[in-house]
Amino acid sequence: MVTDPYAVIAILVLIEFCVLYFSGRQRFKKYFHFIPPVFWIYAIPMLLSSLGLIAAENPFYNIIASNLLPASLVLLLLSTDLKAISRLGKKALMMMLSGSLSVMVAVPVVFYLFKGIVGNRMWSGFGALSASWVGGSANMVAVKEALGVPEQVFAPMLVVDTVVPYVWMAFLIAVVGMQNIFDQKVKADSKVMEELKRHLSGRQELKKSFSPKGTSWIIFTAVAGVVISRVCAYYLPAVENTISTYTWTIILASTLGVLLSLTPARKLEQSNSTLFGYWLLYFVLATIGAKAYIRDLNAALVLIGAGFCVIILHGLMIAASAKIIRAPMFLAAVASQANIGGPASAPVVAAVYQPALACVGILMAVLGNLLGTYTGIITGYVCRLIAKA
Repeated sequence: MVTDPYAVIAILVLIEFCVLYFSGRQRFKKYFHFIPPVFWIYAIPMLLSSLGLIAAENPFYNIIASNLLPASLVLLLLSTDLKAISRLGKKALMMMLSGSLSVMVAVPVVFYLFKGIVGNRMWSGFGALSASWVGGSANMVAVKEALGVPEQVFAPMLVVDTVVPYVWMAFLIAVVGMQNIFDQKVKADSKVMEELKRHLSGRQELKKSFSPKGTSWIIFTAVAGVVISRVCAYYLPAVENTISTYTWTIILASTLGVLLSLTPARKLEQSNSTLFGYWLLYFVLATIGAKAYIRDLNAALVLIGAGFCVIILHGLMIAASAKIIRAPMFLAAVASQANIGGPASAPVVAAVYQPALACVGILMAVLGNLLGTYTGIITGYVCRLIAKA
């Protein structure tokens, strides 16, 4: 067994490098299509610790989580293009928010129904899952740390978050032929699609490149963001067994990242600030995986069933929302996948429905990333109240 803390950290960095390297190679991409890199970055360290090859205890793990996670949130959110999101239009934004709200409602309802089977201790895991199903993996990890989700609770939830969204995406793609029927049933506003195409036609992606100056600014921004968040969190009131100083740190780091996106700091995206943010996030996830054991996955099958129940309720509510505001099926499907699947899969669904509007999926998913940490913490505390009832 490798017990030296520095050696274990080196192994985790190597695992992250290998997964990201092979997932980016064309010949290996198909192997990461249904089981994404984020799962392997968590699962491989978990497997190694379960087999006794690396130590599950490491004095650096808590230091890494408490510092690198807030840094990653700052970097990931400072690239948020709020102006582009606003150009999505009222109906698109309403559908996205309806999808997020449906998750916040469905998760506590399903937890109430399943708590007798999975146990009251799973409340925090449902909160972390809801964060991912509004935003993405970054939000899930952030809420995991903010709520103090135990490893034996988080591990099976990550399996649910891997399996269910891809099944849901397959369903959304399979029913693409029903667009016209759905739109006729809900009397969808036909002008919405033309307005979307007009508003987003001039959108251009930033040109990105590495430079020592840009990298230095990224590091400075990340470190400064962590310091500011932790100092401010120290002066905010902590509520025993509810909101800790670290929870405030996560909330403040997320808020700071959004505020920085309104300043010239957003130009750091040209120096790949998002790439740095994801690298830090995945490294935190690797350390979380190293603390878990395979036996923690025992509850995964039941929780997958619970996950599908959440999806069914979410689907019914988002369809009802589309009916109420007369939104086309395109917006309902993309908003749903942007919530449940996140930035990786939302543009895929958008492109299947309307090839010229794949960017709508990206922008909706970015909005989900913006909201996911906040909604996840709120939903987690609602589930906590249900667990105590």
